[in-house]
Amino acid sequence: MDLLNLFTGAMTSQSTVNTLSEKSGASNAQIRKLLLLALPLIIKAMTKNASSQNGASSLLSALTQHKSTASLDAQVKEADEEDGAKIIGHILGGNSQSVMNSLASQSGMNSSQVSSVLANIAPALLSGVSAAKDTAVTQQQSGINLSDGFDLSDLMGMFGAASAKPQAAASDSSASGMSLLSMLTGFKF
Repeated sequence: MDLLNLFTGAMTSQSTVNTLSEKSGASNAQIRKLLLLALPLIIKAMTKNASSQNGASSLLSALTQHKSTASLDAQVKEADEEDGAKIIGHILGGNSQSVMNSLASQSGMNSSQVSSVLANIAPALLSGVSAAKDTAVTQQQSGINLSDGFDLSDLMGMFGAASAKPQAAASDSSASGMSLLSMLTGFKF
């Protein structure tokens, strides 16, 4: 299983969809459709952002601030929507409004509902990527061979599920911007 499937599966669980529906006022069907449209865009935008030194530094900083180990559903229920909106704004940059409008049109939601859903999932997404990064660094420091790329097939632990297996590469224990980019570009889409 790859990162996109992992996030999509976790975020479209019935309990998480119910929580997002209650918070945004959108139907469960609309929430699911939005998540299937939005998650690939968000993950690709994060990868693109990490390709610049400033973007990688910004993402590394955000990852150090988002390290929740609570279940995904708990993270969504307790999400700080203001913080999530800032995260989405940083990830999507100048394209934020056009992306929100497009997602609203495609999902049958209004842009306020789209904004609410994305703001509520953003901190959990960062916590998941942070957990993946930390796992990669720990495995690197343990001397585990990580040369086969970052295939998140068993990294379900980032959402409180099963345990992780050896994966991904990080160039050093400080997880520099280049190693973060390497990790993100190693994710299978």
